Amino acid sequence: MKLSTKGRYAVTAMLDLALHHDQGPVALAEVSARQGISLSYLEQLFAQLRREGLVTSVRGPGGGYRLGRTAEQINVAEVIAAVNENIDATRCGGNGTCDDGEECLTHRLWLDLSNQIYSFLSGISLAQVVARREVQHIAERQHKRDGKAEHARIDQARRIAIEFDESTPTVAAQSAATGT
Repeated sequence: MKLSTKGRYAVTAMLDLALHHDQGPVALAEVSARQGISLSYLEQLFAQLRREGLVTSVRGPGGGYRLGRTAEQINVAEVIAAVNENIDATRCGGNGTCDDGEECLTHRLWLDLSNQIYSFLSGISLAQVVARREVQHIAERQHKRDGKAEHARIDQARRIAIEFDESTPTVAAQSAATGT
């Protein structure tokens, strides 16, 4: 069984929303920067998540996305299903046509595994994942990294402003030089 990038990214993005829900609507650009997921890909995923009611959008300045329900009420399997991902370990898509149109020797084994995985992921809410110590540590690391990046942008803007001020003659100096 392989969970595709689509399912993984959807769960990651939903966890990011759950982690930052107390800050109001979360812009997809912020999720993109924190999680290293392309903004255009997130937009596609969030269109599907919104259709399924897992997120709501807020328009305008300060807009973004919020969880459609509390993190306790959204399970990981729902998120994966919302982006049209299957939790299936069979090679026939679960339809029993893996051996010339009939079930193969291991079909029921892989079907049982698929059901166990689905059951496992259905029993885990976003809140439970967010509460895990290692997830908290990772979120803290990302927050620190974002803070450093923001400080670097501010420092760069200050340097540019200082360089501009130093290279631009003041109005008083220009007036004195031109005699106006």
